[in-house]
Amino acid sequence: MSARDVKRRRLDARRWTLDLAATAALLIVPVIGFWPTFGGPGYLVPAVGGLLLGLAVAAIGAWRRWGILVVAAMTIVVYFVFGTALAVWHSGLFAVIPTLASLQELAAGVVTSWKSLLTTVAPVSVADGFGLVPFLLLLTGAVLTAGLALRLRHPGWALLPAGAVLVVQIALGTSTPAAPLIEGVVFALAAVLWLALRQAWAPAQAAISLGETGQGTRASARRRVVTGAGIVAVAVLAGVGTSALAAPPSPRYVLRDVVIPPFDIQQYPSPLQSFRKLVRDDRTTTLFTVQSMPQDARVRVAVMDAYNGVVYNVADAGFGSSSAFSPARADMSPDAQGTPATVHVQIDAWNGVWMPEVGAVRSVTFDGPRTDALRRSAQYNDATSSGIVAADLRKGDGYDLDTIVPTRPTDKALAKASILPVSIPKQSGVPQSFAAIAAKITADAKTPVEQVRTLQKYLADGGYFSHGLEGEGYRSLSGHGAARIASLLESKQMVGDDEQYATAMALLAGQLGIPARVVMGFYPAQDKAGSSVFAATGDDLHAWVEVPFAGFGWVAFDPTPPKDHIPTQQATKPRSVPKPQVLQPPPPEQQAADEPPTVPADHGPKDDKNHGSGVLLAILAAAGIGVGVLGLLASPFIVIGALKSKRRRRRQQAEHPADRISGGWDELVDNAVDYGAPMRAGRTRLEDATTLESTFGQPQVAVLARSADARVWGPNDPSDDEVAAFWSQVDAAVEGMGEDRGFFTRLGARLSVRSLVAGTVADKWMPRRRRRAQRTGAAAAGAQAGAAPTSQARPAEDGARTGASA
Repeated sequence: MSARDVKRRRLDARRWTLDLAATAALLIVPVIGFWPTFGGPGYLVPAVGGLLLGLAVAAIGAWRRWGILVVAAMTIVVYFVFGTALAVWHSGLFAVIPTLASLQELAAGVVTSWKSLLTTVAPVSVADGFGLVPFLLLLTGAVLTAGLALRLRHPGWALLPAGAVLVVQIALGTSTPAAPLIEGVVFALAAVLWLALRQAWAPAQAAISLGETGQGTRASARRRVVTGAGIVAVAVLAGVGTSALAAPPSPRYVLRDVVIPPFDIQQYPSPLQSFRKLVRDDRTTTLFTVQSMPQDARVRVAVMDAYNGVVYNVADAGFGSSSAFSPARADMSPDAQGTPATVHVQIDAWNGVWMPEVGAVRSVTFDGPRTDALRRSAQYNDATSSGIVAADLRKGDGYDLDTIVPTRPTDKALAKASILPVSIPKQSGVPQSFAAIAAKITADAKTPVEQVRTLQKYLADGGYFSHGLEGEGYRSLSGHGAARIASLLESKQMVGDDEQYATAMALLAGQLGIPARVVMGFYPAQDKAGSSVFAATGDDLHAWVEVPFAGFGWVAFDPTPPKDHIPTQQATKPRSVPKPQVLQPPPPEQQAADEPPTVPADHGPKDDKNHGSGVLLAILAAAGIGVGVLGLLASPFIVIGALKSKRRRRRQQAEHPADRISGGWDELVDNAVDYGAPMRAGRTRLEDATTLESTFGQPQVAVLARSADARVWGPNDPSDDEVAAFWSQVDAAVEGMGEDRGFFTRLGARLSVRSLVAGTVADKWMPRRRRRAQRTGAAAAGAQAGAAPTSQARPAEDGARTGASA
């Protein structure tokens, strides 16, 4: 091997390393951008895996000089072979061998995974099959970007698929980007440095190929690199400063915001308003059944931490932990501590959006006829351990819960614990007298747990229980407005149920600066406790209070008196002057407490309309993404066709007619190269014609070569008609190359980049010695024909063109 060949190989290896590294740097930007969509690093395995596999496919394809069809087939094979291990996780992390089920999911995921990701509120989980999107996007993006970079003369074309991948990632992402400033700087820096280095190295390769020393070129290359680095540094500093000063504070708009409106918990009424109605109407009706119910566990339905003087409700979206709902996924409640358990909930008469669950749920798996609808609309709040199913739970629905049941600490364990500072909404509409009542009750309490326990015992031991239903004989108004709670606390005989007592304790704790929230749920009576199957009825409905302690989290307290603790005399209760309470504004609000079940019916048509439009938008979005993916996959074909069309047009529209003749012959040779003919640079047209005749069996090519030599080196310029006739003969010869070949061979030749990579035999790629060889061949052809040597026929024109070429 000669020294020149060694240098050329070193240059090729250096260029390949640069192209692959630049492709990886460009595509790392969309990889980082997916972080908010998945809410954690779990997606990095399919994303980075797809990126590395795409680089490998592109590198092998360029090394082996595979056509576009072979590279596409190889990409599909890699997708199905490695997709099971990297993207399909539900069958097990170590199930790396493709199965029929995983292959079906991979095949369907090419179309459905985009829609599934768009119609699910972020963050999503890789375990739910959403890892297919980054895997497929990065795999195809790496194949296209690296393939174009390694094969084309101008690497700038490779920025098109890289930019398209970034645009698709932004469209599929969230309105809150991961690190927009860093992403923009990395993408711009990688693109500019890559193009600068490729441009700086190009002259050095040309110099070595011509046998020159290359010392001046290397010095020039170093100057270009230094200058380019300075320009990049200035651009980056200017971009960072401008972005920091001019970046808009509002979040960006993404496709998910159009397909799925932001989840608003305030569109649902407070479940505590329906407390008395559930007790009254479903007292003996089985609402749902919990199988494998852990001992001493409770079923949670809703958690409320916002009070406005009329109702206890979930906080407004964006404020308060109770409003922080996100899509149900496979990695919920990551910080939960306690006893693991698996329970099954079967819905019976329960109807609504609030999902009964046990403990801190890690994952939920729905079953029944509406599995897909329930899974897509399920929302969970890690901070409050409560869930919502926007599609409404109905009879026949069921789900399995992988949960953590917390251990309830004793007062001795809480004796030295302080109140955990948490962010909950400030109570409003609370009577001023509540502060004095709370201070009086806890006057002798010294520690936080003593304060909370004193409030709980004051209500549970000093009050009486009554739902106020027909047949109970005791007056107990429903509702938990400020007037109703004031009447409870200020009367000599407190009478109420869980709704009033839980609200009263939470409000009194708030007056002492202790954060508290009200929890509504179910748990069995003492005589049914310990059974593994719990059939929840309206009689099992309860409400309690939770207070956060450092090191223990939210701890439950029950301020409601036992059900058998009933008032001894009904006549003693009216001393709290109930008539003014009836005339006060709260009673109309209490009447509204029986109305929440009708609220969804009133808004049903609107919800159905919104749902229909959302499905339509989702379908259109999925179709748009599908078209975009097809466009992304077709982008190399479009680029190749555009480059070849531009090359042909440049040759046909050359300034000199003789150059148009030369361009026609070059077009013929380039098509032969794309068909795989062994054409070599530096040969005459007659020598090329010999190769073409032996390869394609076209003896008329030799006549075409002599005609080209005669017109290029003849005494006069060829006319326009002669040029047009010559191009017609070239097109006929090109068409004859593919007559005996199949459709796919002809298609492969059209899409081949061999002639583009080789630089063709166009004039601007030919060294001067190539022109001299063609001129000598033309002279020999003229001598054989009995004509004067063409090299002496047109000395002026020949010398002018040769000098221009030099």
